[in-house]
Amino acid sequence: MEDKKVIGRLQAAEKRVTNFEEVEFGYNDKEALKEANRCLQCINPRCMQGCPVSIHIPEFIKAIREGDLKKAYEVISISSSLPAVCGRVCPQEKQCEAMCIKGLKGDAIAIGSLERYVADQAIVNEFNSVKPAKKNGKKVAIVGSGPAGLTCAGDLAKAGYEVTIYEVLQKAGGVLVYGIPEFRLPKAIVGKEVESLKKLGVEILTDVPVGNAITIKDLQKEYDAVFVGTGAGLPKFMGIEGEDANGVFSANEILTRINLMGAFKKDSKTPVKVGKKAYVIGGGNVAMDAVRCLKRLGVDAHIMYRRSMDELPARKMEVEHAKDEGIKFDLLKNPVKIITDENNNVTGMEIVNMVLGEPGEDGRRSVIEEEGSNHIVKCDMVVMALGTSPNHEALKHSDIELSDRGLIVVEGTKTSLKNVYAGGDAVTGAATVILAMEAGKKAAKEIMEKLS
Repeated sequence: MEDKKVIGRLQAAEKRVTNFEEVEFGYNDKEALKEANRCLQCINPRCMQGCPVSIHIPEFIKAIREGDLKKAYEVISISSSLPAVCGRVCPQEKQCEAMCIKGLKGDAIAIGSLERYVADQAIVNEFNSVKPAKKNGKKVAIVGSGPAGLTCAGDLAKAGYEVTIYEVLQKAGGVLVYGIPEFRLPKAIVGKEVESLKKLGVEILTDVPVGNAITIKDLQKEYDAVFVGTGAGLPKFMGIEGEDANGVFSANEILTRINLMGAFKKDSKTPVKVGKKAYVIGGGNVAMDAVRCLKRLGVDAHIMYRRSMDELPARKMEVEHAKDEGIKFDLLKNPVKIITDENNNVTGMEIVNMVLGEPGEDGRRSVIEEEGSNHIVKCDMVVMALGTSPNHEALKHSDIELSDRGLIVVEGTKTSLKNVYAGGDAVTGAATVILAMEAGKKAAKEIMEKLS
């Protein structure tokens, strides 16, 4: 058994910064088989303990080894409605792969890469996923077509429920289509996953602003249960002087215009007005996505983060890709003021150096400003990537209980409203795709237990 995992092929950095095509090519047949053969097929698989949606990992890897990709896909599909998505964007290094026994003395099995391989082969060969049960006469409405909503819909449809998804945007997918760049998650892949759900009988209604065109109360009257998975799409800002200037954006706006509206295309009807030099403030995956998009649009793109490289919360792989692409990292720095000209256009930022303190209860080191370190950096574009909070437009007129942080209050996944459930970022605050999927699965299970 080899201890080194098979490294997937990538677009060369100097080429990929000129396009929005997917960075990673994924395993070919030979590479996938070689990596699958590294799996020890543990009797008590620790990897499954790290999977939020409980995919039977050894079983699907064994099917790859046996050359039965259809079976491998069926095994994954029992637990996951979005395998091609998860294989690309889930932080496996902190979940299933972190628990892999092989990782104790070498490289963990590349579970995410193998999941992507199986899912991509399923798309190419048009494998069908798990067949739905006979319709049981129960109807469920899903508000929001992000990963939580899609997962809840998939599990319910497989169990014979009649499911309708209501989506405010023109395309289904939520953050998968508006938040994650094409070079990390091609929109055609998301579209294929959505089509798989439609084949299960899920109806998806787009351009429907729940809260306005129709309310939660209306859905309660028409459906046996309602699931709210509206995510957390409201951007946060720092509250510093100059944030209202021309040239200051949220990462959400940049990514939505590029990903959902195709603003990166030469013939785009809604192009992004970019500057010559931009600072993206933040260090998470959204910050990496935004700064790498700007680089591809020809901008001198920087990350500014108030902690060091060791504390960057973004996936290590995405950070490495960003470095390879020439992204500049200005660490241990934080803006305190945005400087503008007489026309309120950004011309620079006043920033301060930061010093790391002792770790807090969560393990993250505190930061304090270095006295007297204020200085000016020139730029004509600032992008805030500081996290998001829920936008509760869909909850208008519903009287649903919210916490002091503006999150939907739940017991399990049950809200304060009769037969209304919720999960994902609207409940927890901004988190990962796979944790939203886990919440969708949990809600589907609770809905089925209630309605049965």
